[in-house]
Amino acid sequence: MSILFRGSRPIVSFDVDNPEHRRWYSEFVKYRTWGRCPVRFMAEALDQDLVSFINDKMLAYYINQEFDNAKNKTKIKAKPKSQSTSGVVRTKQPVQAKSSKKQVTVSTQA
Repeated sequence: MSILFRGSRPIVSFDVDNPEHRRWYSEFVKYRTWGRCPVRFMAEALDQDLVSFINDKMLAYYINQEFDNAKNKTKIKAKPKSQSTSGVVRTKQPVQAKSSKKQVTVSTQA
């Protein structure tokens, strides 16, 4: 066994559910190098390079997360809105002007 093999980073399969793997990929995207990653990832698909393989996995993960949360939110029933809204007058009410004591009816339809 070579000394170089013992000192090398372990080879692991990229697991999108592992937050450390996602963080290491984020660092790769930020710095454009795998130098800060403590492991070496392998692509399970033979027809793609590693970055394309991880991109596909990440895209599927976040799309799944987005739309699964949307389904769960629609199942929650919304509270019914009250019939009257504060500050809105829907009927005619007498309004008294300050300058005169005469009552004037004003229609305030919002």
